[in-house]
Amino acid sequence: MDIYRPASEKEDHGLSKPLLPIPAVNRESDFMADGWRVFKIMAEFVSGFEMMSDAGPAVTVFGSTRVPAGSPEYTLAEKVGRLLAAEGFSVITGGGPGVMEAVNKGAQSAGGPSIGFNIKLPNQQEPNKYIDHNKLVSFQYFFVRKVMFLKYAQAFIALPGGFGTLDEISEAITIIQTGKSERFPVILIGKSYWEGFYRWIRDTMFEEKGYISAEDLGFIYLEDSPEKAIEIIKGFYPDGYTLNF
Repeated sequence: MDIYRPASEKEDHGLSKPLLPIPAVNRESDFMADGWRVFKIMAEFVSGFEMMSDAGPAVTVFGSTRVPAGSPEYTLAEKVGRLLAAEGFSVITGGGPGVMEAVNKGAQSAGGPSIGFNIKLPNQQEPNKYIDHNKLVSFQYFFVRKVMFLKYAQAFIALPGGFGTLDEISEAITIIQTGKSERFPVILIGKSYWEGFYRWIRDTMFEEKGYISAEDLGFIYLEDSPEKAIEIIKGFYPDGYTLNF
């Protein structure tokens, strides 16, 4: 069924102008599509939960997909993955190229679990080759993937990255601030890259505007050293590791 504008809206100086019909929303078919989509969402959760059931303590690492192999950022990310694996952490990335590839490569080279949560995108992001067999899950829905990143991570490490990296660390900070998750460290590695962002949070959001509290800064760290990042993670859990929710 089409919906048309009333005749009064069609008239211009007494002349009637034909208007294209405005399609009506088919509520029944839209609801049915959403209803079936629920099962797809459930299936993605189940796949992620099953795969992570034996992962143990884990750290999620983010960063840009645009970092080329051999660059200083790639080398740093590889070192982060290697050190985390050597300390007994499962290493989780978004499963794609760039920083994610380097982190998975480092973790795999150290013999630790190398996990990838890939996302299906219009540009067809391909999972990198350094994810362990049976440790890759490809998601259709960003929000399901975010739950996986958050639920099992004892820490977030953010290497230099773009909007996706900002999105993930902002989400983590928000759910910790609002009490929807246990507290865990969010570590920004690369002072020259992250310092302006961190200073804005501290100086503007906290000190100038009072939009956040001092407690909200207590789990955000700015570092250059991967070794120091691991010390922070281990020191954050004196009573042992737990799931975040």
